[in-house]
Amino acid sequence: MASSDHSSPDADPDGEGGEESTTPAPHRDGDLWLLFAVTLVAVGNVSSVAPAFPRVVDVFGISRVEVGWVVTAYSLPGILTAPLAGVLADRLGRKRVLVPTLFVFGVAGSACALARSFPVLLTLRVFQGAAAAPLVGLAVTIIGDRYEGTARATAVGYNATALSVGTATYPALGGALAAIAWFWPFALPLLALPVGAAVAWKLEAPSVDRAQTLADYLDVARDRLTDRRVLGLLGINLGVFILIFGAFLTYVPELLDERFGSPPVVAGLVLALASVSSGLVATQLGRLSTIVSQDRLIQLSLIIDGVALALMPLAPAPWGVGAASLLFGVAQGLNQPALQTRLTELASDASRGILLSLNGMILRLGQAIGPLLLGGVLVLGGVGALFFAAAGVAFLAAGGAVLVLGETAA
Repeated sequence: MASSDHSSPDADPDGEGGEESTTPAPHRDGDLWLLFAVTLVAVGNVSSVAPAFPRVVDVFGISRVEVGWVVTAYSLPGILTAPLAGVLADRLGRKRVLVPTLFVFGVAGSACALARSFPVLLTLRVFQGAAAAPLVGLAVTIIGDRYEGTARATAVGYNATALSVGTATYPALGGALAAIAWFWPFALPLLALPVGAAVAWKLEAPSVDRAQTLADYLDVARDRLTDRRVLGLLGINLGVFILIFGAFLTYVPELLDERFGSPPVVAGLVLALASVSSGLVATQLGRLSTIVSQDRLIQLSLIIDGVALALMPLAPAPWGVGAASLLFGVAQGLNQPALQTRLTELASDASRGILLSLNGMILRLGQAIGPLLLGGVLVLGGVGALFFAAAGVAFLAAGGAVLVLGETAA
């Protein structure tokens, strides 16, 4: 594991036992499956409740614009809490932060199902979103602590597959629950409570080198956060998240409706195709990284992103958009686990939590500003111009990746 001159081995003060030398292969690691469960319960808390929005509008007597605050209230707190959780994980220990965060997420999230006024629902979503933001980053941080090299890339790829499974299944599950009653999709975070109990009881997070004092920690964190490769990776991922949330998830249904009159069920299937291909490709990241460097995979994925987005408005029928969606998913199956793996490699033990949590903050930023930025393009030039602009952003990001990572991509 990486270390820092400002760090010293911790005598396992929070019961986080386990050493990398005894860590089993990823597919046989029971603790790793617990981390997959953390990722699985943490994702989908927008897509799972979105099918209930029409009923939420009726139940609370609000407008279709106001219901958007259910998403905003969930997303914005993570911009602050994700990096804060990362600092605490570096200073106090990963498990000491992960367990209470899971319980806050589960209690506040499932309590949304009991809300009978819109302000109460929004307040609970704020607490849920604050706890949700660091969860995936904490899971990847512990994976980075446990593994190195190809095994690390394999494990992070598997975790990305767990995320893709969630993004593929939550919309359909939320729709089925919303058909029963508006509040049932909001009860899904209850799943985090048994996961939190299992993590508290079973997970052995490896002991890692930690900065001895706060001043030492700030020196370590500043050193990593001024590394142009780290800043470049975070900037690239912001662009990726803007494309995912601002173009793909938000406006593919609009494209299908405007061009082909496709019903929502077709849009849901097209979006799900990307999750399927993303999950399948992510399982192969470890194998691919033995052939092609992580940096080359990131650069290649951004080019694939641009091609897929440019093909969408050119598609002659919904099946063409579906094929482009599959291609878009391939890109995400490459770039998300590769970006996360590179961040874990560039971090020291003492700074891995903050770097991975900052990536969670970047996700929330992309989720918040992506639809606004590309929505402006839609107003000015229409849905076709929106996707061509998004493709341009992807190609620019690919160029930026060559500049930032080129010297290490050989």
